Amino acid sequence: MYMFKQQFESYWTQFSSHLEIDHSSELLHLLIHAYSEPQRHYHTVQHIVECLALFHQIKDQLEDPVAVELAIWFHDVIYDPQAMDNEEKSAELMKQQCLQRFENAKIHKIYDWIIATKKHLPATNQDLNYLLDIDLAILGSSQQRFAEYEQQIQQEYAWVEVTQYQFKRTEVLKYFLDMKPLYQTEYFRNLLEDNAKLNLANSLNKFSHI
Repeated sequence: MYMFKQQFESYWTQFSSHLEIDHSSELLHLLIHAYSEPQRHYHTVQHIVECLALFHQIKDQLEDPVAVELAIWFHDVIYDPQAMDNEEKSAELMKQQCLQRFENAKIHKIYDWIIATKKHLPATNQDLNYLLDIDLAILGSSQQRFAEYEQQIQQEYAWVEVTQYQFKRTEVLKYFLDMKPLYQTEYFRNLLEDNAKLNLANSLNKFSHI
């Protein structure tokens, strides 16, 4: 995790220095503290670093790359696996921290985008589709990373009774498997769609044999 923290800090330095963000170190401390909380196993600095790595692959295709990147930084800043309003609270914290640093229209747009990561519905705004695809990119990762991801999610829901967890997790995996397409942008469909469907099918198969 130390390696991911270093990358996290490096990405933030690149982002904040380019925009000359006031009190950048205070925001960095807030973000690192949030993404290092003990209840997190997947929604950590690793997830943000993986999202940012993909963002930098496609940022030239975005209309508002600053908004997409800021949404990535804050979209899981509040995370309680037993709560139902993490996205709303994350959006609120982003607004509190960034309203004096960016124009109102951009903040309100990012606010809505963070809440959109709750349901991952196809959007008319292509920048938002890129954001949603980046957030779901883990589903199309390597077999090894996907297995690690599944373990991390299970650790975050260790408080749920095993049979109930398996039932709920099967519902989630099947929801994503049935999405046609899973990824809304051509770039991520070409890059990840086939592998994601394979990962999801294999995981569902394992649950059916438990």
